[in-house]
Amino acid sequence: MENLSIIIGLGNPGRKYAYTKHNMGFQVADKLAREYGIKIKKLKFKALYGEGTIGGCRTILVKPQTYMNASGESVRDIVEWYKIPLRNLIVTYDDADIPLGTVRIRKSGSSGTHNGMKSIIYQLNSDEFPRVRLGIGSPEYGNDLAEHVLRGFKPDDFKEVEAMIETASKAVVDIMQNGVSHAMNMYNGAANCKE
Repeated sequence: MENLSIIIGLGNPGRKYAYTKHNMGFQVADKLAREYGIKIKKLKFKALYGEGTIGGCRTILVKPQTYMNASGESVRDIVEWYKIPLRNLIVTYDDADIPLGTVRIRKSGSSGTHNGMKSIIYQLNSDEFPRVRLGIGSPEYGNDLAEHVLRGFKPDDFKEVEAMIETASKAVVDIMQNGVSHAMNMYNGAANCKE
């Protein structure tokens, strides 16, 4: 379906993980749901999802419920069901490879260190889909990556994290309305620098 966009927010289900760094994709999906009046309450495709309109575009917001490392199973099911071209799929997720508070958009590419993205690329047998990465920064000395992503943010970081979620949400809408190249020009670079 050419006129349909599917936005995947990656995270782990359950209250235990709700405010961890690994749930930034869920946070973006929830932000878009609130802003555009979409209820993410339907259960299918091993996911919670909701349908609505964002910026004039028919949209499905998806929060896979498989746990992060198996996210690709849910994404594959929904892409196959709706038969969308992969350019109409946008995945939002946390990224420990970029600084805290930074938003980066890519047209395609590898998963980096992110197991959820590894699962999606494996299940789709392709990395040719846009993604919006939210920087959570690298682990502090002595902490491993798994421990880092499953922790919450420090109170001092909350304002910056909220701003990043806002920016990422706008970037998703820009991709849908104007294409990924336009969004990359708007949001990759100077706009993300701290003052």
